[in-house]
Amino acid sequence: MTHIAIDPGKSGGIAVRYPDKKVVAYNMPDTEGDLRDLLVNIYSPDNPTVAYVEKVGGYIGGPGAPGSAMFNFGRNFGYILGALSGLYIRTELITPQKWQKKLGLGTSKGLTPTQWKNKLKAEAQRLFPDIRVTLKTADALLILEATK
Repeated sequence: MTHIAIDPGKSGGIAVRYPDKKVVAYNMPDTEGDLRDLLVNIYSPDNPTVAYVEKVGGYIGGPGAPGSAMFNFGRNFGYILGALSGLYIRTELITPQKWQKKLGLGTSKGLTPTQWKNKLKAEAQRLFPDIRVTLKTADALLILEATK
């Protein structure tokens, strides 16, 4: 079975575990067309496939975050779900709290956002030493690990 883990959003990523256990990570593509093409290339009708997409809320945080940014984020999230559905890929949503708890990562309490993201990146690198982990791909790789 092929497993896909997706951290939606412009600074997110996609991680894939193929039936032969090979793991590959990608930065979130810049355009919807590039995302569609990547998913088409990952998908094989010969292998059952499941995608785990991080369930996100509409708030993207930070002072000065315009409503248009939240709208674009939601649009991208919906596009991901639609593209997966169009390829007949079974999709399950998973909250950050659930995958982080499953991996025993604790919470971000007491850490700055940068410290928390670096902690997640370090854990992903520890779990996947043969992959070049980035801040964009770390969460997707951790979701992949939490859902295996």
